[in-house]
Amino acid sequence: MYLITVFGNLLIILAVSSDSHLHTPMYFFLANLSFVDICFTSTTVPKMLLNIQIQRKVITYAGCITQMNFFITFAGMDDILLSVMAYDRFVAICHPLHYMVIMNPRLCGLLVLVSWLMVVSLLYCTMLGVYLSSAATQSSRSSATASVMYTVVTPMLNPFIHSLRNRDIKKALKRILGIQCYKNQSSKG
Repeated sequence: MYLITVFGNLLIILAVSSDSHLHTPMYFFLANLSFVDICFTSTTVPKMLLNIQIQRKVITYAGCITQMNFFITFAGMDDILLSVMAYDRFVAICHPLHYMVIMNPRLCGLLVLVSWLMVVSLLYCTMLGVYLSSAATQSSRSSATASVMYTVVTPMLNPFIHSLRNRDIKKALKRILGIQCYKNQSSKG
């Protein structure tokens, strides 16, 4: 599942960056979401796979803090980018004639930058909370299963949910993978 997550999200990034028709705010945010999903999944899954392989469930305190740092950062980025994508769709639907004026490249870059800055500030607050709290609780098997579902399955499904139902992305992916796209020939007389 980890490889599917990384490969699927990399395909989305490649499709968006290589096809000039996809250089719009919606696809800019989608490519950023794919990048963040790769990073989000990569914060925990490789260590989890290593632990399964060597049958050891130990992590140092510094390793735990570092892992939580990146986990919270990328989880926050995921949430904020999804909110930005919702705002982009709101503008496209409710103000279609003003869409390109409102969602200009400067604003898109600014929205992504602000989302990164918001996550960094949340990160420092969270790190302070972890540092000040000393209570450690044991997690149950069900919460571990829920964690795996959230950290592995959701990022794996994001490329499918947000893009594979989209004709433009499908066309770009087919072109990247070398699959021919033929237009309907029956309309020619």
